Amino acid sequence: MAKEIAEMEMDIQEIMAVLPHRYPFLLVDRVLEIDPGKKIVALKNVSMNEPFFQGHFPQHPIMPGVLIVEAMAQVGGILAYKSSSENEGKLVFFMGIDKAKFRRPVYPGDQLRLAVTVLRERPPFWKLKGMAYVNGQLVAEAELKAMLGEGENKSRGERQ
Repeated sequence: MAKEIAEMEMDIQEIMAVLPHRYPFLLVDRVLEIDPGKKIVALKNVSMNEPFFQGHFPQHPIMPGVLIVEAMAQVGGILAYKSSSENEGKLVFFMGIDKAKFRRPVYPGDQLRLAVTVLRERPPFWKLKGMAYVNGQLVAEAELKAMLGEGENKSRGERQ
């Protein structure tokens, strides 16, 4: 059951209260809008200080495509979690990826706009469509599968 009131924004502290990920693997900086049970839009600011640029590639830094997909999955996890009050205390597990396509490289200084929509929901399973944009251009897309499951997320409510 979707929550009735859409949340318009989430800052990093609110994101950290939902996702168990932490630096250097937290790949969502801000949520711009959520329509529970339907869609979410979020941002990832890509900085040259990201640890993956040390090896991918030192002379020509490009954000790895698998991390763009992971960012979309994290945003989808926030959407699934925030879509029902019954999800309180549950963890979102990434279950699969289909139809991944990478359209152009993502460089330091880019801002990823991550848009995720629900294709199908059959609790506890979710099928989502993720799209990543830089300056309005599609850079990556994928279908993602996730599951809400029991688990103790000790990060809930924690502030660092």
